[in-house]
Parts: sequence; C-alpha cells; structure tokens
Amino acid sequence: MSKKGIVFSLMIVVLNVAHAQTKKVSNDTLHIRSLPDVTVVGRNSKSDYQQMPEIVGTNIYAGKKNALIVLDNVQGNVVTNNMRQVLAKVPGIHIWESDPSGIQIGIAARGLSPNRSWEFNVRQNGYDISADPFGYPEAYYNPQLQAVQRIEIVRGQGSLQYGPQFGGLVNYILRNGSEINKPFEFETQQTVGSNGLFNSYNAVGGKKGKVHYYTFFDHRNGDGWRENSRYYTNAGYGTVTYNFTTKFSLTAEVMRSHIRSQQPGGLTDAQIKQDAQQSFRSRNWFDITWTTPALIANYKINENTRWNTKLFGTIGDRNSVGFLQSITTKDSINPATLSYNNRVVNLDQYRNYGLESRIITDYHLGKMKNTLSGGMRLYTGTTTRQADGKGTTGTGYDISVTGNYPRDITFKSSNVAAFAENIFRINDKFLIIPGIRYEWLEGSSSGRNGYTSGGAEILLQNVSRSRSFVLAGIGTEYHVTKATEIYANISQAYRPIQFANLQAPPTTDVVDPDLKDAKGYNIDLGYRGKVKNFLQFDVSGFYLQYDNRVGTVTVSGTPSYRLITNVGSSTSKGFEGYVEFNPIRAFGKSKHGDLIIFGSYGYTDAKYSGDHKDASTKGKKVENAPTNIFRGGITGGYKGFLLTAQVSSVGETFSDANNTVAASANGNTGLIPSYTVTDLTATYKFSKGLNFKAGINNLFNERYFTRRAGGYPGPGALPADGRTFFISVGAKL
Repeated sequence: MSKKGIVFSLMIVVLNVAHAQTKKVSNDTLHIRSLPDVTVVGRNSKSDYQQMPEIVGTNIYAGKKNALIVLDNVQGNVVTNNMRQVLAKVPGIHIWESDPSGIQIGIAARGLSPNRSWEFNVRQNGYDISADPFGYPEAYYNPQLQAVQRIEIVRGQGSLQYGPQFGGLVNYILRNGSEINKPFEFETQQTVGSNGLFNSYNAVGGKKGKVHYYTFFDHRNGDGWRENSRYYTNAGYGTVTYNFTTKFSLTAEVMRSHIRSQQPGGLTDAQIKQDAQQSFRSRNWFDITWTTPALIANYKINENTRWNTKLFGTIGDRNSVGFLQSITTKDSINPATLSYNNRVVNLDQYRNYGLESRIITDYHLGKMKNTLSGGMRLYTGTTTRQADGKGTTGTGYDISVTGNYPRDITFKSSNVAAFAENIFRINDKFLIIPGIRYEWLEGSSSGRNGYTSGGAEILLQNVSRSRSFVLAGIGTEYHVTKATEIYANISQAYRPIQFANLQAPPTTDVVDPDLKDAKGYNIDLGYRGKVKNFLQFDVSGFYLQYDNRVGTVTVSGTPSYRLITNVGSSTSKGFEGYVEFNPIRAFGKSKHGDLIIFGSYGYTDAKYSGDHKDASTKGKKVENAPTNIFRGGITGGYKGFLLTAQVSSVGETFSDANNTVAASANGNTGLIPSYTVTDLTATYKFSKGLNFKAGINNLFNERYFTRRAGGYPGPGALPADGRTFFISVGAKL
C-alpha cells in the first residue's frame, strides 16, 4: 500500500474520531439498524433501491459502500435478466450485453473486467455459485431474476467477510415463501415477447405449524434477436424450513438449472454496420447444467447472539461445441468431403463443496453497545477439463468426439479462512469497524495438455501453489442526522492465481516459480442517506489499487519463451453517485399519484502503472473500463399504474491493454464505441394478487456492442439486442 493511501485513510479515521469525541455521549437508548431475519429486508418497501442496514443476520454492512435491489419493485425486464435496468440505480456498474437470453450475466465496476462477473464474489443465499471462486471464478450460472427477492451488492470492504474479490460481493437472495402465512399459496407469471420469447414462472409455498416451504419451476425459450440465437432454460428450486424451536431452525434447499443456447458468433465492425442481426455460425452450442444444494442452520443463542452455518455444494457441467475459427474464416461445407469440417468440443465439470459458519454478538463497553462478527470457512473444489476434442460435422448440439481429448486436465483448489469484524460505537453517532481475515489457499493442476507431432503426451508442468496470508481493513461511519451519514473504509483485497495460470505448455511457456496472487486495496469515502421521504442519495469517491496482475511476457534467449508472471499494477480512481428525488412528496401531497426522478453516474480513471513489464502497456488505460457511465430515468404513477422511462449512456472503452483504436479485420480488437439506450416499462396492479407488465427495450433501436471476444463465444464483436418488447401477466392465489 502506498504511503499516500495509508496517510489518506488514517486522516479519515483520525478526523472522524476527533469529531466524535467532541460530542457528549447520549444516555438515550442507542438505535441500532439491525435486522436479524434476512428475509424481511426490503419486503414491504415500494422502492427498488435501498441502503443495507448496519447488520443483517450475522453480517455487518456498516461503513461499507453497499446497495440493496428489491426485485418486486424493479421497473424493467427481469424475465431476460436485463441488468442495465435492474442495476440502473447502482452507479458505475459496467455491463456486457452480449447474451440476448439473459443467461450469462457479466458485470463489473471500477475498471475491472465484466467477464461473467468474475471480479465479484457471486453468491446465492450467501453461498458460492461460481465455477470455482478461487481458480476459475466465472459465474456461468445466475438465478433467473423472477425467482430472486433481492440482490445485495457490497463494494470494497466486503473482501474481509467473503474472500477473494476486488469488485465486491453480489448476493442473489431467492424467494423462500417466509412471508406466506397460510398453508398454500400459488403464484404464476406468464410472459411473451419479441423473437419468440416465452417465459413461464410458477411457484407454490406455504406455512403450517413449524414448517414453511417454497418451490418454483421456471421455463424460458426464444429465438433470440440475432440469427442462430435459439435458447431454452429450465430451472427448479425447492426449500423447506423446519423451526424446531423459536430459536433454532434448519433449512434444506436445492436449485437445479439446465440451459442450452445457440451461439451466433462474433462479427466484424463492417458486418455490424451492414446487418447486426446476421450470423455466420449456425453450429455453435453452449450447454450448462448447474445444481446447488445447501443445508442452512440458524440458532438464536440468546437476545444478543446469533449463529448461522451453511453447508453447500456446486455441481456444474459446462459443455460447448462449435467452429471456433476467426469470423473471417467461413464455416462452410468442405468440397472434398461434401460435409462441414469437424467442430471443437470442450467439457468442464465442477465439483465444489464448502462450509461457512458465522456468529454475531452484541456486548457493552461502558454505555455503548458494540457488535462482533466472526466466522470460518472450509472449501474444496475440483475442476475436470477436457478440451479441443474432435467433434462431429453436424449442426445440432452433439458433444460426441473422435479419439481422445488432446487436453485432459484436473485442477484442484482448497481453502481455509477465518475472519472477525467489530463495530465499535464511540457514541450514538460515530462507529469504527475494523476487520481482519486469514486465508490459506492451495491450487494445483495435473494432466495432459496435448500431444506432440509424434503422438507423445505433453504433460503439464508440476505446478502447485500453497500460501497463507492476512487481510485487514477498517471502516468508519458518522451519522450526521438520523437519516444521513458519512462513511469511509479501506480494505485489502486479493485475486488468487487462476487455473489458466497453472496451465502452461512446457514447450513454449514457463510458469514463474515466484508467481503471486494479485493483491491490492479499495478505499471509499462517501455521504449517503435520506431527506424525509422525498430524497435519497449516495455520493462517494473511490481508489482501487490492483497489484501483481498476472500476465504473459516474452523472455529473449535461445530459445525465447513466454513467462507467465506478475506483470505489474493498475490504479482506478473515480466517483460514484446516485440521487433519487420525488417532487410530489417534496412540494405537495397526492393520495394517488407519484413521481420519481433518479440518476446514477460513475466516473472511472483506470490506468496501468509505469512499472508494467510489458512496455506497450505502460501508462495505458485499462481495457473494458468506460470513463463515464450514466443511467437515469423518471417514473410516474397513479393508483396502481406505473410508467418508467430509463436512459443508459456508456462511454467508449478499449478492448485490449494496448489501447488499439482501429478495429482489426476480424473484429477481435479495437475501440468499443459509446452508446445510449432507452427503455420503457409499464406496470399495472389490478389488485394485490393480479398484475400486468409490459415494456420496450432499446426503444430507438440503437445499434451497439459492448464486447469484443478473442475466443468463445465469438470471436469478433458481439452485437447487443435491437428493439424488443415483452408483455407479462401474473397472479397470486
């Protein structure tokens, strides 16, 4: 950490402490924003955006940059997981919009990569759901948002409670039916839309005696906006909670999701200008099966102490088959064989299991009530990868291969972690929240990485990494009024060595024996809160230091070779602001009407440092990091009717670290232009149990793309959807 960063952070803490100590400690009962039951957060609110309370369950959110998105109140297309609408009020979120089905969610912030949200710690109901959070943190599976009650987003200091991430935490909390107070309730939502979209969500839940349960089945299919974009998804979920006593409950749950989609491939820039809906890949397919079982115990030890333990697993399969050559190479029938060329088959299996146990307790120091949260984590994961198999010459989804897979590799990761975080309440206005986390990690790889020209196996280098380290951080919160507060924090973060970094062909690449995990820190300083019932805001500055980035450099010699090593650092700094204003509540009164105006803006200056080992990258802007991201809108309502218009404007960004401006002939590299998209959504609630929704996405049919790919699912530039619409009807009985 730089001296400047340390001094800046200490100044924040010291100034806040000095200011707080000048105030006389109140003898009144301290008001603590604490909610022990996580299922009630945001349930009865009409707003889709809120700040997290200081404490939820066994988790501490005080002093952290955070946001809570309540899905029931989101005015947008949640059927296809349209994240630019769902996260419109979370400033600075960069979204890849290259999957029209909404299956693959790619989000990031502060100059990090949105690739399948891998810089976030992605969880469901508090436990991991990515392929492997340490060696391969790509979120191939994301829950369908109709089944999600809320999304919790924590930046920066979340690394102390949740582990490896620079971006923060994204936690999808599924509906569990705990609000149902009768033995049986049926819920349904039926949706149709452009390009053959059909979605059917059906759920039943209830409560009787000591048991409450909830289960749903969701099906979605469509043809996609582009050619060769057919897809379908089927997901089923069940959860049962048994309350043994008023203090102890046990929940068993399981999610099973199967997704299959046709991949239309990338395009060149010229092809996008000609017709962004065209596709030159009809034989590329992607198939994901994901199962996430969990057993969750909650125990209220006494009035001041609560305990939570989760035993969970991720059982995932990721299969792809296709013709993966550059888009400038035609996938056409071979005149010599009168059939297509063989496709490439890649298969991954993820078998991960973990346990997390947390406890939180309140205690007194003098007159002030303080809170201590601590926990531990055990995790083991195995990824089996079979790649570059010789597939069929067919067109449909078929993962049959001829002969062996050239690459047949097993990756293993293990993790033991422990953390503690404490809220020290100096007085009834000022809080200090220090935290610490211990990590032990081990990652290894073994297997075959190909064959020589003579048919001999090329075995992976014997690479294994075992290490342990400590992360620390501190946050502060000062309550200017009962509803507004200044917050600040600094926290170390890390990104473990990825599986790909342990997968070096010994004939061309060498893994640096001193290869280290990427480490760094986040700093936040902001002011947030509410003014009565008409203004809500959160404005802050951030500083993110990302050290020991892993990359590849060429080492001269006889022969020369590529070295996988820590290549340097990057720095991101900027501003994140959100404001929501209700003029009707501010200047008048209306029993039936409402009007909300909101805007969120993120400014990010992300650059590689001058000590980068790749000379061509020194001082360049970080790729996939738009400088400006603005989303704003207006919602008008009368009685049960709501109409929302939203604008999303994202600045240009580079697709590679060399900051290439001119687009390459194959569309793999080049500038990603800025774009502005407008969405319109309407909702009418006939009654508490009957609703109607409709919307138009990309109202003005903007042509744009957010991503260039060098491999799957491209290669090439990947166009976002043009104008589409949806209509939905739902009921609860």
